[in-house]
Amino acid sequence: MENPKKNNRLYLTLLILLAVFFFISGYLEITKNPVTYQKTLQMGYPPYFILALGISKLMGVMALLQPRFKRLKEWAFAGFTFDLIFAFISGLAIASYSDCIKSGFVFGVLLLTYVLFQKKT
Repeated sequence: MENPKKNNRLYLTLLILLAVFFFISGYLEITKNPVTYQKTLQMGYPPYFILALGISKLMGVMALLQPRFKRLKEWAFAGFTFDLIFAFISGLAIASYSDCIKSGFVFGVLLLTYVLFQKKT
């Protein structure tokens, strides 16, 4: 038998973890952190794209954390899904397997969070 209270706590915990991950990622891209910025340039992305990606991640975090608009939250889940898929592919392109593992792990967390979100609503 499912425990809705336990599912809700797990959902909120995973949601906060995702928000922290994408906030840090977006912040590092906006501030042109040398480690992340150089790696993203190495992947072939132009500088203006990195800035737009960072801003989009911060907007997605705000959408994930707001409690009212379900459709907006679903768009954030979709955007982060695309981000993680492309991060995985980009990691493969430059043979950065640690990036592939990281994006794969976060993708799994994202999927579980989305499933719990759907059960919650």
